[in-house]
Amino acid sequence: MSDWTFLTNHSQVLLCISRNCGKERLTAREIAAMVGITERAVQRILEDLENAGYISRFRDGRNNRYEIHPELPMRHPAQQGRAISDLLALLGRTDRQ
Repeated sequence: MSDWTFLTNHSQVLLCISRNCGKERLTAREIAAMVGITERAVQRILEDLENAGYISRFRDGRNNRYEIHPELPMRHPAQQGRAISDLLALLGRTDRQ
C-alpha cells in the first residue's frame, strides 16, 4: 500500500480538535499520536490554522483550548463556496458550533 492519504495533516488536526470540542483538552502530543505525525509538526499546523483564522487558541490552565471557526471557506479553488463546516459535518463531527 502506498503512503498517500485522502486528507492532509492540516485537516486531520482540525478533525481531532473538532471531535474533542467540549471534552478533555488535547495536547499537541495527543493530537500527534492520533494523526501519526510529530508533536512539532502539530505545533506548526496549529500555528498555520490560527494565523489563517480557522482556529482560536485559549490558555486553559497549563493547556490550550481551541475554538474552530467553521464558517470560514476551504482554501482550495476546487472547494470554492464551501465552508470547513461542510468538511467537518461530512467526516462525522460530533459537536456542532
